[in-house]
Amino acid sequence: MQQVAEAWLVYRLTGSAALLGVAGFASQIPVLFLATLGGTVADRFNRHRILVITQTTSMVLPLILATLVFTGRVQVWHVFTLAAALGVVNAFDVPARQSFVVEMVGKEDLVNAIALNSSIVNAARAIGPAVAGVLVAEVGEGWCFLLNGLSYIAVITGLALMKLPPRLRLEHPKPALADLTHGFRYVLRTMPVRDLLLMVGLVSFAGMPYSTLMPIFAEEILHGGARGLGLLMASAGVGSLAGALALATRSSVRGLGRIVAASALIFGIALTAFAASQLFWLSAVVLLVVGMSMITQAASTNTLIQSMVPDAMRGRVMAIYAMMFMGMSPIGALVEGWIAERIGAPRTVMIGGAICVAGAIVFNIRLPKLRVMARQLIDAQQVETGS
Repeated sequence: MQQVAEAWLVYRLTGSAALLGVAGFASQIPVLFLATLGGTVADRFNRHRILVITQTTSMVLPLILATLVFTGRVQVWHVFTLAAALGVVNAFDVPARQSFVVEMVGKEDLVNAIALNSSIVNAARAIGPAVAGVLVAEVGEGWCFLLNGLSYIAVITGLALMKLPPRLRLEHPKPALADLTHGFRYVLRTMPVRDLLLMVGLVSFAGMPYSTLMPIFAEEILHGGARGLGLLMASAGVGSLAGALALATRSSVRGLGRIVAASALIFGIALTAFAASQLFWLSAVVLLVVGMSMITQAASTNTLIQSMVPDAMRGRVMAIYAMMFMGMSPIGALVEGWIAERIGAPRTVMIGGAICVAGAIVFNIRLPKLRVMARQLIDAQQVETGS
């Protein structure tokens, strides 16, 4: 709801495709620069306490935006500033949250846990945009921001009620800066992890920014207005939910590499088809495939990386995953917003889809070698944990 209402608010205030790109840039660029610091913090301190702090802060920010909208004082710089502040929070929240999954469920249930988590997230992505479209059209964006802020009460309550086993305190004789650079060195020399992260980064940069241009497709190309924007975003959410539920039925990581390669390829093809469509119903159907392939690739990559990485490195590596998954998207949004001002949104999205297809083909060529090395890393982690 927040994302749809925020995008519509920026478009209503400015009417600019470039500033839609700036909005996406402001909300996620802090992840690119600060996620590695967040990962170091997640490896050094209690992840549960970190999450209580980040989720509480995440509650306050949309409530501030709601107040500005309700009082009629909102300006576009307010939106950008609060979006950037949320990005800073996410730089610490995402690495802690991703690495906290193993503490809650153990490695034996990791595949199902990540897939079920994706299912919940994408159920919200399916319902939220549709509700946001109706609320924005009927009563304005402020109610979306208010409901988003209030929803964190449930999250914080859930964290407070958790009863967790004592966390083993790891020794960190090295300075924090050395720990931070060690994460990058580990990724660079570990080929399967490196290539998976590069594939995620490419899709995030070239493909995912399509969502920042969605108000233009909804209003100017498909003539659906705010309701149409909500339905289009909901369609992508339904597809993502279907992909996540399909992954939740898996009991092992075997075959996930092929799924990553196929999903990236399908994502690029579907995105290109969406850019070419001028029919609302056809665009909605294609977005189902876009959402399904996007989340299948991201969740499969997440599972594979967490299965290969040692516990002591988990926070830092998942921080780099966050940089690739969330941090590259705002740069892509800024670039695609600038390009869309000059050649139009459809051509811009089509170029992004073609880049994703090219990346998927290269990854697929390298896959046989990567699979052998990935299996060795996974087996080593199973021996280490005694599973």
